[in-house]
Amino acid sequence: MKYAVNIPPFTDVATVVSIAVDAERAGWDGVFLWDHVQWSPDRPDVHDPCVLLGAIAQATERVRLGTLVTPLSRRRPTMVAKQVTTLDHLSRGRATLGVGLGAPDDLDFGDLGDESDRRTRAAMLDESLELLDGLFGGPVAHTGEHYSVKADLLPRPLQLPRPPIWVAGVVPNRRPLERARRWDGIVPIGAAERLTPDGLADYLGGDAPADWDVVAPWAPGIPAGEYADAGATWLVESTWPSEPGWEQEIHDRIRRDPAAD
Repeated sequence: MKYAVNIPPFTDVATVVSIAVDAERAGWDGVFLWDHVQWSPDRPDVHDPCVLLGAIAQATERVRLGTLVTPLSRRRPTMVAKQVTTLDHLSRGRATLGVGLGAPDDLDFGDLGDESDRRTRAAMLDESLELLDGLFGGPVAHTGEHYSVKADLLPRPLQLPRPPIWVAGVVPNRRPLERARRWDGIVPIGAAERLTPDGLADYLGGDAPADWDVVAPWAPGIPAGEYADAGATWLVESTWPSEPGWEQEIHDRIRRDPAAD
């Protein structure tokens, strides 16, 4: 089992980097950031995860780094490929890309002039994933429903054939799970009662591809071994950043060896 912290970058940037550095010191295996432009009216401070991950890459040596999760419909695939490749070089081969549809549909999409229809965003996600896979290896000549790209992006990522791609899916929806099976892992999200070890095992159905990650949220009080038995390979600590003091709360939680729990 590996352990990660997923930080909402909804506070000052120094605090986010400090949490990441302390997570590595405490023995965590990964540091990930939420990816939003706007999140809620009462949480106006939202920083860009790509820039912050570059800073964290320079301040750490071991932890895997990435987003949980980037809504690909809101970003040009060529720019995502450049950003992930640059992070891979900055971190010396530690980059991971988590992707999904994203939310909320209004604040983070429709209100910004981006596509808000979830079916359309799902189609854009599928097409952009195929395009990204090609861009990481290049060259690419692609003409599709949503994207038209001719490019040979250099340099290539350090990780070959590309950095891992994890796909988020709301449990119990099956289509995101099938999408994730074509890539390197699944990030199950949704209601807490569906994300217990038993719920996770039911969702996965006991049939996971080889070398495939299951990146599960870690509920308080449930031993890591129960998640491992259900098929999880990563456990993720995060927080809901709506109450005052949430930054200190998650910072305190990660100042411990996660494998000791």
